[in-house]
Amino acid sequence: MDSTRTRRAASAATAALVLAGIVTAAGPASAAPACTPRIQVLGSIGSGGYHVGNPQPEGVLGLGTGNLSVGRSGGRPVYWTGTRLHKVPLPEATPSGAVLAVNRSGLMVGGVYGAEGYLFTYRAGDAAVTRLPGSDFQSDDADVNDAGYVVSRNRSGLGVVWKDGLKVRDLPVPAGAAPGTRIELATGINNKGDIIGMAREDYEVPETGEHREGTYPVLWPGDGGPAEALAPTGHDSYVQDLDESGRVVGYDWLGMAYRFTPATWTPPHTGPASFPGTLKTHPYGTFEAISPTTNVSVGTARFHPDEQTLPDQAQLWPGTGPVLALPRLAPGQASAAASVSDDGRAGGAAVNAAGTLKPVIWTCAAQQAYLPK
Repeated sequence: MDSTRTRRAASAATAALVLAGIVTAAGPASAAPACTPRIQVLGSIGSGGYHVGNPQPEGVLGLGTGNLSVGRSGGRPVYWTGTRLHKVPLPEATPSGAVLAVNRSGLMVGGVYGAEGYLFTYRAGDAAVTRLPGSDFQSDDADVNDAGYVVSRNRSGLGVVWKDGLKVRDLPVPAGAAPGTRIELATGINNKGDIIGMAREDYEVPETGEHREGTYPVLWPGDGGPAEALAPTGHDSYVQDLDESGRVVGYDWLGMAYRFTPATWTPPHTGPASFPGTLKTHPYGTFEAISPTTNVSVGTARFHPDEQTLPDQAQLWPGTGPVLALPRLAPGQASAAASVSDDGRAGGAAVNAAGTLKPVIWTCAAQQAYLPK
């Protein structure tokens, strides 16, 4: 699980990060002075605007220890120390991709899009990335936990686990899955080794010739137990993240109608998905991440792209009560949240007063969150 889902680093790991310039001598975030609520704008290489209904070319997708964060800028894989932007050194001249997650020791996982797309791992200061064998990169579905295990899926419909640059495991479909069932996504791993993803079935029933197609969420337990099918949401169930207790967050998606509904699954995962509701001002929304231990989820409140009354807005759910809004960077401009940490930060993207999309971090995010009128 990325360190948007991270606890305090061990002293040895912290010392290594200090030497790398990633944390200050004062130590990790848990030892820092009380934070000041604000929207921190990070360095960027892009100059475009917000892409309604599509992935954003700017944004903080993972929050590391201290002042390390990761994501994309100008549609390229980058990381930040504080507000300073760093490009990941890649062999491609103009790579399109992202850094999706980072663990507490600074190990990043990201990917490069394209016909020859691939996943990689990287640490700040390394001369080059480590390309993961047998990987490809089509969508933003990869994660890394504090032990260094990386999860994703490949084009052939297999979920895969890597460690130290090597493939160590395939993720099977649940027992009793329909013929031809594929792993559509593998999006999260926590420090227990629990992995979440999504399976897609597409087959004809031999007896009737009926064609069935759909998706459902899947949990691979860290104890090595068999894959478990979680209760579907009713449409496409996009599980996005899980915390250390096994709480899972994501959203229900009703096709090209762009009807997104935030959803959660609670251990022991024997019951149906829960729907905390949407932001008061928006009919739809997503959960993209959950903090490791504080049960705070973040995502984006939305309208259908063709029926927008208000721009998208970053949102936060504290685990109980209504979904709350995170402040916009500029009045009337769009924003989105994609990562959250135990120390109260939320990462994402927001449009400034000039109409330019910027990667941002909300510090003390829960203190800034509010219920819109």
